[in-house]
Amino acid sequence: MQHLKVLNPFFLKYKWHFFGGLLFVALSTIFGAYQGVVLRQGTKTIIDGIASGQTPATTTFVGYGLKLIGLALISGFFMFLMRQTIIVMSRHIEYDQKNEIYAHYQQLDVSFYKQNATGDLMNRISEDVGKVRMYTGPAIMYITNTIVTMVTILLFMFSVNVKLTLLVFLPLPLLSFIIYKVSDRINKQSGKVQEELSALTTLAQESFSAIRVIKAYAQERFYSARMNERGEVYKTRALQLARTESFFGPTMLFMIGMSLCITVWYGGSLAIKGEMGAENITEFILYVYRLTWPFASLGWVTSLVQRASASQERINAFMKTAPAIQNTTTAVYPLQGHIQFRNVSFTYPENKVEALKGISFDLKAGETLGITGPIGSGKSSLVNLIARQYDVSSGEILLDGKPLPEHNLSLLRSQMGVVPQEVFLFSDTIRNNIRFSGAGDMDDAKVERAARQAAVYDNIMSFPQQFETVVGERGITLSGGQKQRISIARAIINEPALLIFDDCLSAVDTETEEQILTSLKTVMNGKTSVIVSHRLSSLKLADQIVYLENGMITERGTHEVLLAKRGAYYRLYELQEMNN
Repeated sequence: MQHLKVLNPFFLKYKWHFFGGLLFVALSTIFGAYQGVVLRQGTKTIIDGIASGQTPATTTFVGYGLKLIGLALISGFFMFLMRQTIIVMSRHIEYDQKNEIYAHYQQLDVSFYKQNATGDLMNRISEDVGKVRMYTGPAIMYITNTIVTMVTILLFMFSVNVKLTLLVFLPLPLLSFIIYKVSDRINKQSGKVQEELSALTTLAQESFSAIRVIKAYAQERFYSARMNERGEVYKTRALQLARTESFFGPTMLFMIGMSLCITVWYGGSLAIKGEMGAENITEFILYVYRLTWPFASLGWVTSLVQRASASQERINAFMKTAPAIQNTTTAVYPLQGHIQFRNVSFTYPENKVEALKGISFDLKAGETLGITGPIGSGKSSLVNLIARQYDVSSGEILLDGKPLPEHNLSLLRSQMGVVPQEVFLFSDTIRNNIRFSGAGDMDDAKVERAARQAAVYDNIMSFPQQFETVVGERGITLSGGQKQRISIARAIINEPALLIFDDCLSAVDTETEEQILTSLKTVMNGKTSVIVSHRLSSLKLADQIVYLENGMITERGTHEVLLAKRGAYYRLYELQEMNN
């Protein structure tokens, strides 16, 4: 139960639902238990009538029947209110918890998402939260019902005969021992089931995302076999848990059967001796049946609690994860865009790969920096540090003369237009994808102007729905070049102070590239810009260019200066000119 303690603030938040539900449980149980008193009175009337040789009037039986029906209706009404409070409370808690987890996911940094699979993240916010809801709703409701029912029925039974009551409850210590021994096993098995479900969800999500690649290589059977294999493991774990849980039902019914046998046997002997009325036997039988479901549900409720505990433990593991990138201030101020790298080195925390070594440069506000070099030289790592997706391992990055970690992170990213190497478009209209960086409040004129500047306006207007065209998941319905240009339009629409283009023109032809660069000259005027590209034609107009190799700057200067050096930059330029 220790993992479930984090839910206590939710119970406090919805205290009126919670305590109202407890009250309705008590009222429903009391009115239901009082049926035993009416049944005892009715049975005594029949016995007395038989003994005296006088048949009770029909109206007498009708009266007892109406009392029983009335008590049942009142008990059912309060049971309805009980569900309307406790179950509704559990849905509110589920809603709040999912929002809390999602908000926490939004705060976590890139490193976290590289180390955790998407399917596992989805499973914790859906399946695990669903398991927890079964604790905050049905489990709480039935535990309360069991306790209140047991106390109420005990009071009624003790008022009739103490010895018989103690004998009827004799099987309970054995029942408690069984629950104690099996609950720990259920907890462990529930954790394994949830882990396997996460792995299964991850594999399914991966296969759906990569369906084009799978079909291109005709690997449908291979992935189906993998899914079957993983599904078999999950099925085995789930069946083991089901077998353990199935042990409870027959055990509960056996205990209830023993209680009924004791009631008839010992109660009958007491009635024969005259120590108890025969009508009390029927009353006790009703009470035993009243206890049947609460005690029969103990196994199921125990399973719910153990599953919720295992799921909440998995949720807590993520909720306790603090983002490595922390925002230290909420101050609002203008950014000029003066970027300085001072002997910066960086090693990826998740795999310990050293990406950058001793990088230093000074980029004045309003200037453009070009970055090129072979694959794996650290180009994307460098721009990720500027956007503060990671913090440096050593050295220092200054923005407008102040260390980058001292800046308002939200302000920094809102004033930065980033076109990543891997373009991501949302499954939404082209219009909404372009104005995404403007928080959705950009008018149509700004959207169209950004599309023209990114040289994608004509393509968009050729679609039947034009700007209202809905792109598929990750922009699957568009070509690579179209996705890149829409991503550029999204970056520049907000007119940010800093622009970062991470190899964003790799999927367009030379003519379109020239058209985009010509349009971007106006956009980049007066703004600090960083352009990463393998195409040197994209870097010609940069105020300074750095050539990275093995995480270090091996050459720097303007386009003309680097060509004059006749080094690696010159050789790459010659090679590209020959291919053109």
